[in-house]
Amino acid sequence: MNISRLEQRVLHALAQGGVIRHERGDNGRILRVFCFTRDGFVLSDCTLDVFQRLRRKRLIESRESSPYRISEKGRRSVRAQADNR
Repeated sequence: MNISRLEQRVLHALAQGGVIRHERGDNGRILRVFCFTRDGFVLSDCTLDVFQRLRRKRLIESRESSPYRISEKGRRSVRAQADNR
């Protein structure tokens, strides 16, 4: 599966215990997303576009209205080490 560098970066942060929180608009659509690392920092690489691509590929999931976390498929797809370029 082709996963871009930004997607890899976000998946790597999620694999280490991070979460993606989102804000919904009045119409129910997701307007903004925030990717938090396990240390509580916000990852600026996680844009709405990257979030949608990860969701479409089913690499992240939300269970019972909780924040989005990495899925089992995402764990298998992420590389062992993040690309630090």
